[in-house]
Amino acid sequence: MKSVRIHRFGGPEVLTYEDIPDAQHRKDQVLVRVKACSLNHLDLWVRKGLPGVKLPHILGSDIAGEIVEVGEYVTGFKPGQRVLIAPMHFCGQCVKCLAGLQNQCREFTVLGNAVDGGNCELIAVPAANIISFPDSLDFVQAASVPLVFVTAWHMLVGLAGVRQRQTVLVLGGSSGVGIAAIQIAKMFHCCVITTAGNDAKLEKARALGADFGIDHYKQKISEEVRKITNKEGVDIVVEHVGAATWDESMRCLKTAGILVTCGATTGPNVAVDLRHLFARQFRLLGSYMGTMSELNEVLGHVFAGGLKPVVDRTFALSEIRAAHEYLEKSQMFGKVVLTM
Repeated sequence: MKSVRIHRFGGPEVLTYEDIPDAQHRKDQVLVRVKACSLNHLDLWVRKGLPGVKLPHILGSDIAGEIVEVGEYVTGFKPGQRVLIAPMHFCGQCVKCLAGLQNQCREFTVLGNAVDGGNCELIAVPAANIISFPDSLDFVQAASVPLVFVTAWHMLVGLAGVRQRQTVLVLGGSSGVGIAAIQIAKMFHCCVITTAGNDAKLEKARALGADFGIDHYKQKISEEVRKITNKEGVDIVVEHVGAATWDESMRCLKTAGILVTCGATTGPNVAVDLRHLFARQFRLLGSYMGTMSELNEVLGHVFAGGLKPVVDRTFALSEIRAAHEYLEKSQMFGKVVLTM
């Protein structure tokens, strides 16, 4: 089968389009022919080098395709079925997994990180990771959903406990997580403030439901938030940018506000003034992906049309170097998807 692997860490030049043996499935697994696989910033970080990645390695977390074969221990699925794959690996046997807290499993990782992902024509995965999707979505749309939507759902609903008509600040409104968070917050009739790097992206964010937009290159985020909220601040900040925006995000919180973060795109090292933390009763929450039940819950809204995937551009698998270069420029609004 055709695949893209990295044999060493580095820039887009280390991505190698090559033939490898076809994937083989176990009796408890399902063999899927990959039709589309979307990119995430995780692909860039793994490509550049992360601990625990064994080479050669296949990237790719978000996968949609057709079932080719079903292991004899598997029921409920059949060849030809259109499915997406939950973008996570977990043991399924530990106390956390049995409690439905898969993202707290000691073996938990994202597909394409510590285990091979979907930048290939065939992939074998446990039946527990297989989810069928309706004809209302094509393969490209389906592949653009799982990771970012379950991440945003876990952040806002599972951790922050978003409530009706709160005020939510979404950093990076043109990113996959940002686009999902805007839509989820609007489901709860929240006032949504978002940031982006130019007017075109802000206009698209408003079309998704954002009430206010801030150009983070031209405007100071905290000053604009104070104007919008009449100096009150926001209930929740959805943060995944990291060092570049952390201080501003903290300044935007109202008393007893919640900052929930799932990433550190611009760097991991930030400072927290503990006096402000306890005096203003802030809550800082770390978020990592989500659980299978949360994934199924948010997918229910996507399948019903309440939440919509946004695709920026597609590339053929053989064009993966160009796709990585495009993603690194951060010019997209929505997901970049590889097609097989």
